[in-house]
Amino acid sequence: MASNKKYWMPATPRKKKHKAPDDLKVALKTAADELIESTLKPKHIQPPPTDHDFNYLVDIYSKWYQSYFYFCSTYNCPGERAISPSFDDKFARMEYVGDGKFNLSYMRHTQKWWEIYQDLTMAECLERIAAGEHFTP
Repeated sequence: MASNKKYWMPATPRKKKHKAPDDLKVALKTAADELIESTLKPKHIQPPPTDHDFNYLVDIYSKWYQSYFYFCSTYNCPGERAISPSFDDKFARMEYVGDGKFNLSYMRHTQKWWEIYQDLTMAECLERIAAGEHFTP
């Protein structure tokens, strides 16, 4: 006869989150802001369109949250039916995994992060984001 006992168990083992050292956080923030100002903003930010009511990109910035470093974008919504005048969206994520290495992910159209590179250095991550294959605002 089958037992009717039920047990609660985690579905998957949780990964240990590594805390990034403060000097690495400062170095990455400085390098990312330089990349944003020199490459990403000139490439992606255009003057606001005047002939339609579509959303348009107005800013790109970066920020830390726990062991994740995000590249974010701000869009303006000019239409009369817009819920808010602007919104923010994330398009790239660097997860610190220890020893100065990062996993690099992009935001898919399904609004889920998709990790495509593992154990990259900070410079390698920034190079791939600058190349822009999957990492576009």
